Amino acid sequence: MENTTLVILKMLMILICAAWIALWILKPTNLWTKIWHEAEDRARPTLFGYYGLNFAVSTFPVIALAIIGFVYLHLLPRKPRIRQARSSATALSNPLVVNSIVGILSTFEILLVFLFVIFLVWTYYARISNDFKKLMPVKSLKLNTWQLKYLRVATRFGLLAEACLALLLLPILRGLSLFRLLGIQFEASVRYHIWLGTAMIFFATIHGGSTLFVWGVSHHIQDEMWRWQKTGRIYLAGEIALVTGLVMWITSLPQIRRKKFEFFYYTHHLYIIFLIFFLFHAGDRHFYMVFGGIFLFGLDKLLRFIQSRPEACILSARVFPSKAIELILPKHAGLKFTPTSVIFMKIPSISKFQWHSFSITSSSSVDDQTMSLVVKCEGEWTSSLYQMIHAELDSDADQMRCIPVAIEGPYGPATMDFLRYDSLLLVAGGIGITPFLSILQEIASAQSNRKYRFPSKVQLIYVIKSSQEICLLNSISPLLSNQPPKKWHLTLKVFVTQEEQSSVTVREVLNDLSLVRAVRFGTQSNYAVNGLESLIWMAALVGITSILFVIFLISLNHIFVPVEKKLPSEKLAAPSEKVVSKEKTPSWVADLIILSSFIIAITGSTLMAILLRWRRLKKQTPPVSLNQGKAVQVLGPIEVEHEINFGGRPNFEEIFSELEKETAGSDIGVLVCGPESMKESVAKTSQRKSQCFMMNANKDKPYFNFHSLNFTF
Repeated sequence: MENTTLVILKMLMILICAAWIALWILKPTNLWTKIWHEAEDRARPTLFGYYGLNFAVSTFPVIALAIIGFVYLHLLPRKPRIRQARSSATALSNPLVVNSIVGILSTFEILLVFLFVIFLVWTYYARISNDFKKLMPVKSLKLNTWQLKYLRVATRFGLLAEACLALLLLPILRGLSLFRLLGIQFEASVRYHIWLGTAMIFFATIHGGSTLFVWGVSHHIQDEMWRWQKTGRIYLAGEIALVTGLVMWITSLPQIRRKKFEFFYYTHHLYIIFLIFFLFHAGDRHFYMVFGGIFLFGLDKLLRFIQSRPEACILSARVFPSKAIELILPKHAGLKFTPTSVIFMKIPSISKFQWHSFSITSSSSVDDQTMSLVVKCEGEWTSSLYQMIHAELDSDADQMRCIPVAIEGPYGPATMDFLRYDSLLLVAGGIGITPFLSILQEIASAQSNRKYRFPSKVQLIYVIKSSQEICLLNSISPLLSNQPPKKWHLTLKVFVTQEEQSSVTVREVLNDLSLVRAVRFGTQSNYAVNGLESLIWMAALVGITSILFVIFLISLNHIFVPVEKKLPSEKLAAPSEKVVSKEKTPSWVADLIILSSFIIAITGSTLMAILLRWRRLKKQTPPVSLNQGKAVQVLGPIEVEHEINFGGRPNFEEIFSELEKETAGSDIGVLVCGPESMKESVAKTSQRKSQCFMMNANKDKPYFNFHSLNFTF
């Protein structure tokens, strides 16, 4: 019964998605223009109005996709029950292009980019060819033919920017993420946001710059650029939106974002100004086409704010060599998350506005009361945290002060199907080891449960600069002992790149307790990390918010948009007695009504979410006490000593070849997290070793399935 429901929901989502894409493809055609104008004319005299029709057709498909998607994810089994079968889809997810400029691109990503480019070309061609056939002079401008044509060319570039904006905010949704339906995590989908944002600014700059150029050569720039028209496109609003977008794009460039993250973070909040002035410039009908992503993003942002309240306190911390800190946080016993999940953390005593993402290193299947994360202290914010922890370590006080933290998340994959392989090759560089700590603990905890299928052989490649960084493996020390009987086999190969040959062993480094210092903190807060609300609850909230929006949209239009009665002769020609007087109503009134309806709807939903969370917190049991913090693990006897290499980097060609011999005919999942150069090296090797999968491929040969994990934005 559950499988049938999942199939029905999946088919429904495919149909809705296909219908929304078809709308965008048909929109530039004369046929659609004619049908749509007739539909608007029929809807105008009804209670629903033309605005309700625009919302239902242009915006609601994205919202409906989110509602059905959350129900689907709620019913989806979290843990894998069967092995990952080879299919053509497997080959599509593997790297096709690997270089330092564009990074690692899969066949699936390249195919989607190609189809999107084809769609943009079609949209532009259909619009511009139609414009040139029906070239009409602009009343306020005296333009010759080439200027008039170039103005139409500039105008249609704005539609390409609109298409990019329709998708721009979907990749950065967290709690309401739609990309989880495709098995894509938040940190991976961020780059799609970057691509779409760059394309949008490119098209918008051509649109705005070319329009200003035409005004300039025709000597109308002073008259036109400061105009705030009563009806039609508001030019000044478009100029403000373009300047705001350019500021956001420039400050988000890697050279600025990585060195001045706080500057990037604050300027990116100009998106509110950008979206408001885009609404005034484009008008309500164009805004409905992009409103689906904006609607979900606004609701997601408010839900994240509610979820991060009230603040919890850090239970304890462990300071490792190489300026790495493990933080132990209290969590609600009912909070479950999948391996590789991330949280966003804010420490108000360091910064009241900055949020930073960290991967969770613990497993909710192993520890019900706490969650842990490891922080590499390199930037300004993390260095402040390191100094704060060190100050507590050096303090003589009997009771350490409480350090309040606000937490968003955890955000992670909906299922653990990405672990559904015969064998796993985990490649970590430096702090990139953190997601693999949770994966290994999850696999170990599942060995006693025959219902779930996890890899039976795991090889961990750990590349570090200093041998002291091996201490970060402390949480998986019991797993490294390899004491029989084992249903799975874990081997570790450490590569220390900046140290000469040494006789030190993995066991000696992990058991050297002098390298690790621990501190416990006071807890003035009775709250633990509760995590996200249930997916069913979020689906209901999205539905309620959309209903509230429609109700207020219709009500405010009937209140503030004047209507006039038709003359007797007009009554005979049309069935309605009233018609909206669009000519006498400024276009920005309809824009303000959309904005007001949205603010009222999400405010109502926010109040409802606050009430439900308050009731949930009232029933919450106190978090874990101080004496339940984690202790340093001591590595027991090792049956076979793990390999440690000094003064060199791993030869991935050799490592992959050895795996081929050891795992003949099996499917091997390759997960890598670390510097981009290392990811590219592993991706190229995986690409060479895995033949492009075909139905007649040799199934006795191992097939490598590449997955890249990224936690640097």
